[in-house]
Amino acid sequence: MALKTISPHTLRHTCAMRLLQAGIDIATIALWLGHENIRTTQIYLHADLTLKQRALDRTAPPGSRPGRYHPPDELLAFLEGL
Repeated sequence: MALKTISPHTLRHTCAMRLLQAGIDIATIALWLGHENIRTTQIYLHADLTLKQRALDRTAPPGSRPGRYHPPDELLAFLEGL
């Protein structure tokens, strides 16, 4: 850590992301950070890949297997042959 540059902005961004990952709503995070407007808080809340994957997992149709789509091998072979 001694070789890294950590700014107040980095600490605020990390804090906001950890609160978001813990399930805290954006309005509460905005109040905690002292923001007058929720739009200001959006600057700190760039969703990471884990949050994006969780959001995608919630949209899976009922009865489908969880996880990423893997195309059949014959489809990949066809596409690579183009």
